[in-house]
Amino acid sequence: MSPADIEARGATGDAPPRRAGLEELDRFCRAALAAVGADEATADAAGRAMLHATRLGVDSHGVRLLDHYVRVLAEGRVNPRPQVRLVGGFGAVASLDVDDGHGALGGYRGMEEAVRLAQSLGLGAVSIRNSSHFGAAGAYALAAAEAGCIGLAVCNSDSFVRLHDGAERFHGTNPIACAVPVAGQRPWLLDMATSSIPFNRIQLYRSLGRALPDGVASDAEGRDTRDPELAQMLAPLGGAFGYKGAGLAGLVEILSAALSGMKLSMEIAPMTGPDFGTPRALGAFVLALRPDALIEGDSFQETMARYLASLRGSTARDGAAVMAPGDREWAEAERRERAGVPLDPATIESFRRLAGRFGLALPFEETADGAGNG
Repeated sequence: MSPADIEARGATGDAPPRRAGLEELDRFCRAALAAVGADEATADAAGRAMLHATRLGVDSHGVRLLDHYVRVLAEGRVNPRPQVRLVGGFGAVASLDVDDGHGALGGYRGMEEAVRLAQSLGLGAVSIRNSSHFGAAGAYALAAAEAGCIGLAVCNSDSFVRLHDGAERFHGTNPIACAVPVAGQRPWLLDMATSSIPFNRIQLYRSLGRALPDGVASDAEGRDTRDPELAQMLAPLGGAFGYKGAGLAGLVEILSAALSGMKLSMEIAPMTGPDFGTPRALGAFVLALRPDALIEGDSFQETMARYLASLRGSTARDGAAVMAPGDREWAEAERRERAGVPLDPATIESFRRLAGRFGLALPFEETADGAGNG
């Protein structure tokens, strides 16, 4: 059983997780986004980004965000029909204005432009402005890898992470994602928050009634807590060496906010409201690099194959396994393509509300007692 299956069972573990197929989830998400007024490009980008995370087992950034996205589109925080446009840049760099549109639309459009620049110049870097919630940064890095480029994607977010030895919120979870194409294999895929865990993991654990891991969250005074109801901030990545995570978060802050002219983490309105009508003015940054612009022939791919073979063949500790970044996620994707996606209780309930509101068919079957079966 995968870790996601265990989480989806909830705190008691008495019932098997409710499941839905990936295609059904994709249909439902896009239909709900269209029903609330999102244009086709927005529904496509947001649905694609959510399904990327759900497919790979990153449930904190997957389809459980649909209810939130519908709300911010309906109440005005996110422009459902934005006019996305390039507003500056020269040579291998560009600036993209998302017109307060969905962060996934900005992420994919920005990476498309970065790849276009890289195809002719070897490198493309795009600063993204007037965006919104980014979702899983790996979705946009992966889009570059699928086009044959190394992809990098970063974005800042509202303050929820204390500094090392700090006792107040300062940085956002400020993710860093990188994807590298590998001939004949799935891409090497790193997607990490610079916090101990993502903020959405707190919400997921609240939904499941599960205790948090040690050392990942703090209460209002900066004291460690495992109770998700008491968690008021996250710890930076690194535990006792959290200054490293805080430093990486600062790097993301510079690339995302300073280069785009957007808000710093401590200036961004909270994702969870109460104001869902005012745009949050988020910045982001994406980059695409063609390996063959720097090294001739097949040398890059030969080195990647040799590197990954050595990594996966290295000696593991007793009872453990050595994996490359992305291996766990790609394995989970294969499981979910076969067996469907486990859904947590809060997501199931939000889907029922959305189905009733918009007259949509649920992505899972309801049993006689109202429980969802995939």
